[in-house]
Amino acid sequence: MGTSSVFLLIGDLIGAIGTEAFPSILARLLRSVAPFNYTVVFGYSGVGRPLDLYDDFPSGKRKIFVTDYQEGPYLLDPFYLASAQPVPAGLYRMRDLAPDRFYQGEYFRSYYVQTGLAEEIGFFIDMPDDARIVLSLMRAEKVFSAREVRALRELRPVVEPCIRKHWNDLAQRFSGSEISKEERRLRNRIEDSFQTFGGDLLTPREREMAEYTLKGHSAEAIGRIFGISPGTVRIHRRNIYGKLRISSQGELFSSFIKTLTNAR
Repeated sequence: MGTSSVFLLIGDLIGAIGTEAFPSILARLLRSVAPFNYTVVFGYSGVGRPLDLYDDFPSGKRKIFVTDYQEGPYLLDPFYLASAQPVPAGLYRMRDLAPDRFYQGEYFRSYYVQTGLAEEIGFFIDMPDDARIVLSLMRAEKVFSAREVRALRELRPVVEPCIRKHWNDLAQRFSGSEISKEERRLRNRIEDSFQTFGGDLLTPREREMAEYTLKGHSAEAIGRIFGISPGTVRIHRRNIYGKLRISSQGELFSSFIKTLTNAR
C-alpha cells in the first residue's frame, strides 16, 4: 500500500478513537505495511486474568487463542511475563523475549504449538497505574522480515498514543466495578498458584525450580538465576518428579494446569 493510503488510514485511526471502529482500523493500518493473519489486544495488570480488548480470530481459533489462554496458560506466556517485569515499551518478537528453552518447553509443546503460528510479534504499551497493553500480530505461514518489522516500528509513534487514548480506562476495568467477585477471586488464586503448587510435597525452593522449568528456562539458566550449578537444578527436578509421582515436563505442565482448574 502506498504512503498516501497509509496516511489516510492514520487519519481514520485518529478519528475513530473512542469508537467501536478503532481496533479494526488499527489492524487495517498495521496490515497495510506488514500483512499478518490475526490481531489480538490483551490488557494486563498484575496477575489478573488478561482482558481481551479486541481480537479478529475466527470462531474456530478463538477458543485456543483467548478462552483457553485466559484459563491459566497465560502465566507461562513470554509476552505476559515480559509485561509483568516489565520490559520497556516497544515492538518485540516473541523469540527475543522467550526463555532459552521456550521452544523445547512444555508450554510451547502442550499449548502454544496448537496455535499453529509461524511467529508472533507485539507492541508493548505502558498504561496508567502499572497496567499494560500488548497488541499482538500473528502470522501462520512465515516469520516477519526485518523490513516489515522496521515498517511496523515506524508506526509506533502513532500507534502508542492512539491506543493509550482509546483504552485509557484500562486500569479501572481491572480494579473498578466492572471486575466481578469471581474475577477478584481468580486473581487471588492465580497470584498464589506458583507458591502453592505441589502443596506440602514440595519445598519453597522446589516450587521455584518448578516455576522456572514450566516457564521454559534450562537448567543452566535456572542455575544462573539462583546462583547454583546446573547439576543441583537437575537434582531438584528429579526430587520434584519423585514427590509428584511424575516422570516428564509434560506431566509437570498438566499437573500445574490441573491445580489451577481444581482451585476454582
